[in-house]
Amino acid sequence: MLSPKSQTITGWILTALSSLVLLASAAAKFIQPAGFTDGFSHMGWPIQLAVALGILEISCTAIYLLPRSSVLGAVLLTGYLGGAVATHLRIGDAYFGPVLLGVMVWGGLYFRNPRVRALIPLID
Repeated sequence: MLSPKSQTITGWILTALSSLVLLASAAAKFIQPAGFTDGFSHMGWPIQLAVALGILEISCTAIYLLPRSSVLGAVLLTGYLGGAVATHLRIGDAYFGPVLLGVMVWGGLYFRNPRVRALIPLID
């Protein structure tokens, strides 16, 4: 079993990694590098929604990073990533990435928040 300090550090590492991926994804929606438009349209999304989705992604990630609202942020990110999974499933693409990212989001919250660990006692 990890010590409380180790659990908190593990939680913040998972939180940082998942947040960096989410923020990089949001940045791509603003910058729209070469090939982005083709990839976005392949997913079935109009390019006009890219910036709005980027704002939504940054907002949910910011809510997740704030300790007082981290549970709400995790719930919002779960919904956002659920939409990503549904999009990938609809077009027959691999959907493991958004699922793994969602697990990292909740794993980070689980390890850094003792109230969540008490609510979901996976580790004794």
